[in-house]
Amino acid sequence: MNQSNVISDSKLQMILPVSRAEYVTAISHYYRGEMYRMSTWRNRIDLTTNWAIGAVAAMLSVAFSTPGNSHMVILFAMGLVYLLLMIESRRYRFFDVYRRRVRLLERNFFVRMFSPENLPDDQEWLQTLTEDLRSPRFGITTQQAMARRLRRNYCWMFLILLLAWWLKILVHPTLALRTQDILQHASMGFMPGWLVITLVLVFNLSLLYIMQKYYKPTGELVYGEVHV
Repeated sequence: MNQSNVISDSKLQMILPVSRAEYVTAISHYYRGEMYRMSTWRNRIDLTTNWAIGAVAAMLSVAFSTPGNSHMVILFAMGLVYLLLMIESRRYRFFDVYRRRVRLLERNFFVRMFSPENLPDDQEWLQTLTEDLRSPRFGITTQQAMARRLRRNYCWMFLILLLAWWLKILVHPTLALRTQDILQHASMGFMPGWLVITLVLVFNLSLLYIMQKYYKPTGELVYGEVHV
């Protein structure tokens, strides 16, 4: 063994914990760091949700303030909320990375510490955590993240916007008494009313499809019921 290898091994021994107390301390500090990162991304998710709620409230106020205001304001709100949904889905994927690590530690390290007699000595979670730290990867796809955020908050926003849009074309600028009146109210420039209604329904049905198809509890969502 040459001198460089000896120096390298000695440096490694200085870094690695050599006692149970040092090991627990290292895990605790690491857990605190991952918890901070998870909380940071959680706050970013809440911020985007608040923006979406504020946008819905503002656009509905504008749309129904006077009968002459166009229903396109509500359609613009749908597009804006969809953009915020995409941003929040991306943030949720990062949040899921750190939430998964935190839950691994809580479910395997701290639970075993609090109740060692009821759990087997399973070290597979350490290998999972090691691989995740060595080569971080997202645990869910964009579609899965969208499905989770739709189920939690955004499905209700889109439902409110859809009902408000339908009410808008029914009563403004005048009360629609015939199907032809509804189609006339729903028209936008060169686009006929039937095409606008079709596009709005297809858009909302596609969101419903994503929410139903891609919402599958995986990873840490399999354990327990308290999830974001």
